[in-house]
Amino acid sequence: MDWSAVERKVSLRVYTTLKAGGAADHFMVARTSDQLREVAEAAQAEGMKLTTLGWGSNMLPSDAGVPGLVVVNSASKMEFFAGGRVVADSGTGFQDLFLAAAQRGLGGLEFGVGIPGSLGGALVSNAGAYRSNVSALVTKVEITIDGRTEWVEPSWMKFSYRDSVLRCENPLSAVIGRVEMQLKQRESKSIYDEARENQRQRIGKQPPSASAGSFFKNVVDAELANRIEGLTDGMRANGVVPAGFLIEACGLRGKRHGGAGVGARHANFMLNVSGATASEIRSLAHHVRAQVEAKFGVVLEEEVMYLGDWSGWTPETVY
Repeated sequence: MDWSAVERKVSLRVYTTLKAGGAADHFMVARTSDQLREVAEAAQAEGMKLTTLGWGSNMLPSDAGVPGLVVVNSASKMEFFAGGRVVADSGTGFQDLFLAAAQRGLGGLEFGVGIPGSLGGALVSNAGAYRSNVSALVTKVEITIDGRTEWVEPSWMKFSYRDSVLRCENPLSAVIGRVEMQLKQRESKSIYDEARENQRQRIGKQPPSASAGSFFKNVVDAELANRIEGLTDGMRANGVVPAGFLIEACGLRGKRHGGAGVGARHANFMLNVSGATASEIRSLAHHVRAQVEAKFGVVLEEEVMYLGDWSGWTPETVY
């Protein structure tokens, strides 16, 4: 492994969609899946802490920084085969993958139009929308773990709602290199029509300020869904309560703390309105969780992952 491409103390603000947080102790960009595999195998063999970033859309680095090596994954090769089989690098933009597939009359990714993230990041958090999840399309995953690289079945990922084995408590130190997916042949016009409608709905909800998209997972709780007023029949039937609904019901839409704010269009967005620190954003999220728990008795769980050294962090008081 040639470590000459590694830089020291590089700010991660520009590499995350929340535009907040400190610096990586060591930093590099992997531009191909071979480079990503090489650095992952070397770092794991040496016992070095390794963090991979795609488009940084679901991450909040600590103001204190991120120890070890941070690798920005820019590997974006896509290969399409007969029968709808696709193999793509994990750094491929989800939007780019949708467009390349749609041009070939391959559907299944319409739900992800407008999701500002990479394919690898989508797998880690089992991204989804409109009752669809990326895990349903995955047939194999190439991972690097314990200094070796291999293809594994989707069951290895232990996918669940907005979750996987790579983002649970004490997650495995593994890196996703490439992903094999199975898409379905569809009439191109129907693919684009569905994607446009999804995009129209998403644009109407998403704020212009820097954000990580939905900050909290929706609550899957049939009893709560039937107990509270204002939900649609579909939400009640599926036992799902949107996190934004609960946050708004607590009167927190538009709430500010320093440079951070709760979305005015969609209350499940924590925004960097004006040069917010990572601590301000997390403190506001902590306040939101506390208010929802006090009113509804449920604890919201973050979709966003907190990276780096948060050992010295304590929640700031939000007024």
